[in-house]
Amino acid sequence: MKVSKKGEYALRALIDLGVAAEVGRPLIQVSELAESERIPSKFLEQIMQLLKEAGFVESRRGKYGGYRLARPAQKVTIGQVVRLIDGPLAPIGCVSQTAYEKCSCPDETHCGLRMLMLDVRNAIASILDRYSLADVVEVTLRKMRRDGVELPFAQPRRQPARRTARPARPAAGAPGRLHPVEGLIDNLLGDYAI
Repeated sequence: MKVSKKGEYALRALIDLGVAAEVGRPLIQVSELAESERIPSKFLEQIMQLLKEAGFVESRRGKYGGYRLARPAQKVTIGQVVRLIDGPLAPIGCVSQTAYEKCSCPDETHCGLRMLMLDVRNAIASILDRYSLADVVEVTLRKMRRDGVELPFAQPRRQPARRTARPARPAAGAPGRLHPVEGLIDNLLGDYAI
């Protein structure tokens, strides 16, 4: 399972809408979301329409219009959004709960590959269905505040907020790689390891 760019952009937009709600901005325009996340505006508009049709966001038209979450962030799991945009979480069709496909293996019941991929599917679903949009927003805001980063959408549209982060903790390995303690689970639960 790989999250597509469309799925990634949908999740990032929803997280931004959750952050905006937490800092007191009831509506965010697509152009503002696109600018904040460096997402092509036209592509984001299509994604937002899909999210609207699925009941994740709602919109208001007009000069002061924009998008907001249609339901509380704690009622939206990350798994719901990934399934909407990218389909089933299963790496192969014969272990999918929502889009089962018979595999070509002669003995599906005793297939070792199927058993392994079922464990992979269950692990992915367990994490994506356990955490809500509210969990991700909480950790995002907590880390931004900890690092002294100006919160996005805290300023009116006329004065777009700039993200000016202090250097983060050194990450293990290559530049851009996250240290295991930078994951969502560790930030929510502390000393938890998979």
